[in-house]
Amino acid sequence: MATAANNMSKRRKTHYSAEYRAEALVLAERIGVAAAASELGLHATQIYQWRAKAAHEKSVSDRARQLREENARLKRQLADKTEEVTILEKTAAYFAKKLD
Repeated sequence: MATAANNMSKRRKTHYSAEYRAEALVLAERIGVAAAASELGLHATQIYQWRAKAAHEKSVSDRARQLREENARLKRQLADKTEEVTILEKTAAYFAKKLD
């Protein structure tokens, strides 16, 4: 019993590269998760976890892209409004001088 626990604690985590994970996900899409896991010598749950993580990262990156686009739009809008205010200030100063 103690030896089984020792063997479990001595087991090292295997780290897979991002490319390997991406290829595994493509294979899983093509032939199914269970078949891909069997072919690659992985547990199906690991592929499911990689798939969930990839989906999360994609949604986060989509949101970041949306925020960058909105930020750029708002900066352009602010620049336009700032220019309008400057023109109106100059116009008001011009007419104020005319009234004196």
